[in-house]
Amino acid sequence: ALPFVIRLFPALLTKFVFLNFLAFPFFVDLRRPEVLLNNTVSFYLATEPGVTVGVWHTVPGSRAAEARGRDDAWFEAALGDAHPVIIYLHGNGGTR
Repeated sequence: ALPFVIRLFPALLTKFVFLNFLAFPFFVDLRRPEVLLNNTVSFYLATEPGVTVGVWHTVPGSRAAEARGRDDAWFEAALGDAHPVIIYLHGNGGTR
């Protein structure tokens, strides 16, 4: 019966393979990473009309003292300085 159900509803297969509907860790607001992670802020980039990408910017521990107490503008400006930027693509889970 399972192959028949998957044939009728192919979206079910992707849901159960990738588990997009689960947000882990549970009961955590991932829009506020500073609660969980030091030196991290969340902001959004407009990539094209109608599309925004959520981004966490985490500065390294060596810049922790410099980042402490700074606002989002400081973190955005830090992306443009001479320090290298590492982009980590987390996958398709819908959470960062």
